[in-house]
Amino acid sequence: MLRLVRTLDRVPTEYFEKLVGTKELWEVRIQYAGDLFRLLGFFDEGTLLILCSGFGKKTRKIPPREIELAEARRRDYFKRKALGSD
Repeated sequence: MLRLVRTLDRVPTEYFEKLVGTKELWEVRIQYAGDLFRLLGFFDEGTLLILCSGFGKKTRKIPPREIELAEARRRDYFKRKALGSD
């Protein structure tokens, strides 16, 4: 799935989709050995996808704490980038 996200110009929404109601968070959906996993991330400069959170998914809804964590990491990333730190 990650190879699809990395190489295709347009990834099917069954694997990759913007999370509605979030500040530019995207979800990568992965199924492996019968288990469902989700990776949350955001874009930097249009084409660079930063994956910042991952978890096993057991319910239909993404846990709010996972969204909050990803949004906090997004804010931290851009804050550090603006300051020029790693």
